[in-house]
Amino acid sequence: MPQPLDTLWYTRCPVPTGLGIAVQKGWLQETVGALGTEVQSLRESSDKAVRESHFDHTLRNSVRHGGNIPAIWARAQGRETRVIGLSWADEVQLILTRPDSGIKTVKDLKGRTFGLPDWASVQIDFTRAQALRGLENALKLEGLQVGDVQVVNYTYGGTFSESQVLTVAGTPVNGRQSEGRNLELLGLLRGEVDAIFLKGASAARHAHEFGLHTVIDTGAHPEPLIRSNNGTPRTLAVDLNLLEQHFDVARGILDSVLRAERWAHTHPEDTRRYLARETNSSEYWVNAAYGDDAHLRLRTGLDEQAIAALQDFTGFLHRWRFIPKSFDVRDWIDHRPLESLLQTPAALAG
Repeated sequence: MPQPLDTLWYTRCPVPTGLGIAVQKGWLQETVGALGTEVQSLRESSDKAVRESHFDHTLRNSVRHGGNIPAIWARAQGRETRVIGLSWADEVQLILTRPDSGIKTVKDLKGRTFGLPDWASVQIDFTRAQALRGLENALKLEGLQVGDVQVVNYTYGGTFSESQVLTVAGTPVNGRQSEGRNLELLGLLRGEVDAIFLKGASAARHAHEFGLHTVIDTGAHPEPLIRSNNGTPRTLAVDLNLLEQHFDVARGILDSVLRAERWAHTHPEDTRRYLARETNSSEYWVNAAYGDDAHLRLRTGLDEQAIAALQDFTGFLHRWRFIPKSFDVRDWIDHRPLESLLQTPAALAG
């Protein structure tokens, strides 16, 4: 009989996820704790190498729910991980300009300057990749290409894991204040560039606070592949050792995520409060960024739309050389934990 797992390391991005709510409600700790396993936050570790596993998934017996770019990158690098769930919570994805720029539509972007982040020292620059995706998807709707705009890079120093995340009153907060500065936004406001890409609650807030013009919100487009980006879909991924040696823990992770999402579907106001903590924002901007039905958008499964979008996005990352090779995402997905839960209706009803 296998020994119980001592410690499960978890991490999630500061975005709407079932795992984030499951952690805040204590359900992940409760479910996995019943199996004799302690739960620890990876990003709150004092060890930078442990924190960096949020992006490169090198830490054994860990789970990550969040943006798919680091997960895809880790898989393309040969990390033995498996996706056990995909969630799709549409969010605003904005191409923004100043009101006096003369840019009103996507066509007007041709020949203009576009600010992009450039984290030169990180393993995978997900901020640059998601901004390029938003830009490319917007331009293709008008028959344009990224080469039709003039890209201006804004270089950031350090890495995403420089400082540990601290939890203050239930809100995960990064300890280094400079990480909150958006250099492209500053460049736009100073008139250095004509347009930038921002997404999520901070995008909605900045657009309002600075009176910026939204050229397009690709996150609201009817075509799923135009909406597909780092957060659509989000990956719930575990390492292969956890799945093979501690299947009950992997199953328990997914069970707690689905439990949190079912709770969210019937508690819209409470869910907005939880999501505000997760995104380090206010309930107002959560509503603006993720919709007044944000509680209903928390759904983790393995549906065909999400799988197709994940494959398309993997191809995008390879085409832009963010990953060394593409791969078949279906080989990366393990349906067993979800199928196991679906075979036990009692677990899904709780």
